[in-house]
Amino acid sequence: MVDPIAFSLFGIDVRWYGIFMASAMLIGSLIVMKFAKKSGYKEDDIIDLILVVIPFGIIGARSYYVLFNLDYYAGDFLKMINLRGGGLAIHGAVIGGIVSGYVFCKIRKINFNELIDFAAPALILGQAIGRWGNFTNGEAHGGVTNLPWGIMVEGQKVHPTFLYESIWNMMIFLFLILIANKFKKKNGDIFAMYMGLYSVGRFIIEGMRTDSLMLGPLRMAQVISLVLIAISGYILFFRKNK
Repeated sequence: MVDPIAFSLFGIDVRWYGIFMASAMLIGSLIVMKFAKKSGYKEDDIIDLILVVIPFGIIGARSYYVLFNLDYYAGDFLKMINLRGGGLAIHGAVIGGIVSGYVFCKIRKINFNELIDFAAPALILGQAIGRWGNFTNGEAHGGVTNLPWGIMVEGQKVHPTFLYESIWNMMIFLFLILIANKFKKKNGDIFAMYMGLYSVGRFIIEGMRTDSLMLGPLRMAQVISLVLIAISGYILFFRKNK
């Protein structure tokens, strides 16, 4: 496995996970700004939006993870907020980002449904990049396998589920960038395509993982994926024209 620590700065270890996540946020932000400016939005509004959405996305990602691991975190607030100890969930990040972005757009009187279409390619590309942080941490992998592309974790050859999801996410990114606009009928459609396509892949890949967040006997990510697939289908095929 790769050393999870990239380098040390003033005695503080900088981990590859953090570098990948920061890179994903930066690249995603640049993509959103490019699309938004092309459609006539003010650069200052988009920068302000990003400065709101990213922190609330991180808060949502951490809160989601802690919520489903309360037995471990209960009664220890410092442990709950210790991001260096690991533990971020993408579904929580999306929820936190959407809610904060919606409130921001309402206050600024910006078209939220159009902006989330700009955000969809940026978000899925960020997820594709961020999964490589899981690789450097030796996490988000599957069960034992004999397949030639398996990776070694703690002396066992396992499914590189982080890689499966990264490849799937890159395919979605290319689809959203190159093809999705041909199918778009209303604002929000591209984000709905993102939700549906990502959730299909996540549902399948999550079943292979060994470190899933659980809600009783259920894999929480699979439950959320089914809900998002249903919402995506409703938006794309059943919602009424206004």
